[in-house]
Amino acid sequence: MNKTSGYPTNPGTVGVIMLDTQFPRFRGDIGNGDTWPFGVIYKMVPGATAKKTVEATSEQNLQPFIDAALDLQDQGAVGITTSCGFLCLAQAQIASQLSVPFIASSLAQVPWVQIMLPADKMVGILTIDAKALTKEHLLSVGIDLSTPVKGCENGSEFNPAILSNRESMSIELCERDNVTAAMQLLNENPAVGAFVLECTNMAPYARAIHQATGLPVYSIYTLIRWFQSGLSPVGFSNPGLDHSG
Repeated sequence: MNKTSGYPTNPGTVGVIMLDTQFPRFRGDIGNGDTWPFGVIYKMVPGATAKKTVEATSEQNLQPFIDAALDLQDQGAVGITTSCGFLCLAQAQIASQLSVPFIASSLAQVPWVQIMLPADKMVGILTIDAKALTKEHLLSVGIDLSTPVKGCENGSEFNPAILSNRESMSIELCERDNVTAAMQLLNENPAVGAFVLECTNMAPYARAIHQATGLPVYSIYTLIRWFQSGLSPVGFSNPGLDHSG
């Protein structure tokens, strides 16, 4: 394995392996630095478009992603993630090459969210393309195959703008596509009690989905906020406690 020794000393910085894209990244998107209240560093994988990554299988060549992760680690990232939920297929292989924590996909939250819900409720997954999200993807992060999934492939803006890598797209139309998919999923599966958003570009629409459905919504934003909070725990001032020794 290609590892470096020890943890970097830069506290709290998260590294993000980025796809090679040009579409707009609105605030809330993982690729917009203003999304995060802590330090984030990015490393792009040349040629790794959204379309190629969504359509890739477990046989894809992961070395460019591993190289990007190692570079982020060398730059001082104390934890690393990716900008595409479909890279859940790479979780074990990339993690094995690093000496810092790695979380590949927002989908890792699905089993956690499921155990929080009442016994008669289930998680619903929203994704950019339901046809491309296979059993292999779900099993790679421990998701029950009965979990309902709905994609945005029938929308007018979000899916085509991202997968065709447009230079511009309408945030209003993207929001509509995401809310429509959420409502369709809920109507088809009334037992859904929470949503997990697979796509890292969906986080800007989490509030709109919550307002439309009344349900909790978990995204790459909630995952990385949790992830980073353990990488650099908040300190609390309490008289009589001394952690200097």
